[in-house]
Amino acid sequence: MESKDTAGEVRILQPLPGRTGDESQTFDLRLARLLRLLGTEVAPGADYQGAARWEVHKAVAGRSDLPEEYFEALLEAAVHDPNPSFNRRFVEPALLAFGQRRVRLALLGYLRTGTDPERAGAARAWYWTALSVGDGRNGAAADEGGSIRDTWYETALREFVANADLDVRRCILPGLPLVPRAYPAELHGLVEAAVAIARSHPDEYIRHRAEIQVGL
Repeated sequence: MESKDTAGEVRILQPLPGRTGDESQTFDLRLARLLRLLGTEVAPGADYQGAARWEVHKAVAGRSDLPEEYFEALLEAAVHDPNPSFNRRFVEPALLAFGQRRVRLALLGYLRTGTDPERAGAARAWYWTALSVGDGRNGAAADEGGSIRDTWYETALREFVANADLDVRRCILPGLPLVPRAYPAELHGLVEAAVAIARSHPDEYIRHRAEIQVGL
């Protein structure tokens, strides 16, 4: 993945590392719940998760008329999916059927009150909420004015500074502005604290991201 700084220099962004803990069983349980809602099954096997993701994709892709009970099941699967790319197969159907605003509020809830694996998963899933906005059957579809986005930034900033969990910090950082102008004046001290933590962190990925993002 590439990023260009203001001088036109191309910098290579390291891919997000895998999670430090094994959450496969937890994710499998969420997949099983979703498959039951869809009325389909996937045989256990070496690629159970890949096959289950594909079955979900076939059943819900492009549908704006999903039943209400699908919302929580899709978001749970997105948050617990260990893959930061394939989780979009759960996020995008939720966006189309239920709208950006509702999806973002749910992910913000995970970030505020979830377990550390859920906080990390919510940050992974948040990335996809900026790419497309569905019609949304329930209330406003879009995060109008970016109000939820701004609340996410503040919450994520506070979580990054206060929570030393490695996965949480790794997953929050790529979507976290590290420049004071992105925040109100009362949060500038927290921005400085976040930059100091990231730049001196023992994890190479976090240090690498900090050097890229501070200059953006």
